[in-house]
Amino acid sequence: MTLVLITYLGVGLVAGILAGLLGIGGGLVIVPMLVYCLARQTIPPEFIMHIALATSMASIIFTSISSFLAHHKRRAVHWDVVRRIVPGILAGTFLGSCVASRLPGNFLKVFFVAFLFYVALQMLLDKKPAPSRDFPGQIGMFGVGGGIGVVSSLVGIGGGTLSVPFMIWCNLAVHHAIGTSAAIGFPIAIAGTLGYIVNGWSVQNLPAYSLGYVYLPALLGIVSTSVLTAPLGVRLAHSLPVAKLKRVFAFALLIVGTRMLASLLVPFGLS
Repeated sequence: MTLVLITYLGVGLVAGILAGLLGIGGGLVIVPMLVYCLARQTIPPEFIMHIALATSMASIIFTSISSFLAHHKRRAVHWDVVRRIVPGILAGTFLGSCVASRLPGNFLKVFFVAFLFYVALQMLLDKKPAPSRDFPGQIGMFGVGGGIGVVSSLVGIGGGTLSVPFMIWCNLAVHHAIGTSAAIGFPIAIAGTLGYIVNGWSVQNLPAYSLGYVYLPALLGIVSTSVLTAPLGVRLAHSLPVAKLKRVFAFALLIVGTRMLASLLVPFGLS
């Protein structure tokens, strides 16, 4: 158990840096590491993916605060965009968490792996959408926020991999898109966490010290270090070649996704 707790602290260190550096909330790292740790505890396998997604969402509440405050100090958060997209974000994320709570764990794992490969390919190609227009009206922003929220809740992330390209497409500078994405991650995390708590409240055989699907020991370990390293990630985002770092991270995602896919294929004799 001690090794597992140390691992949670390490996950938080990495997640915090990524939250500030790339505006992704750290969920792409937190979820697979939680799956790895939870599988080595006495937790029913059918709940592992749900717990990983829920706990990742809950951790992003704290990581996003630390991250967006640091970005705000650098005047990189566009609060007008945040206010316009939040209604759709809240609705979509809560709906997505309700749907995810009713889906089989293996389906969620397949969806997560597919999303990992999508993000890795996006980072490797480094294709930024051409800034071609302004932000849509309120209805359009609600629809975009809803879509980002649904996907984010299904993969346990803060939505940066979707919201950053969208904002760049709408003529927002890259660093400002990352900063604004960090702020958007907060309502995503609130709505997603609430959904996973409500839908996991009456589920039997969840591990001790769980709040719905949120596993509190893992949450404590991750949060205690991630809030410390998120500001460091922000400083790096404004001083390091983010494009090169993204390529390195993309290869890491490909490795993680391949390992998770292999773990799915083993029971069927396909690995």
